[in-house]
Amino acid sequence: MYVGRDMTELSMLPKSKWNQDELAYFHHSLQQMVPYLNQEGQTIHREIIEEIENRGGLHRQETDYTHGTEVKFD
Repeated sequence: MYVGRDMTELSMLPKSKWNQDELAYFHHSLQQMVPYLNQEGQTIHREIIEEIENRGGLHRQETDYTHGTEVKFD
């Protein structure tokens, strides 16, 4: 489960100040609601995607026999 800053707090910060978990969580959440987002929601989602891309994507730092390289979050 995601434990961190909520969207109210994060909306006051540039996306460059968000940590990787926050970007991943809110990207996944907004991705599930894309058909229902208004213009502002679409803009926020696009900015999150751009920040993820600027950081090189969502990658695990290591892999082992129990975890692959795909990012998993609750």
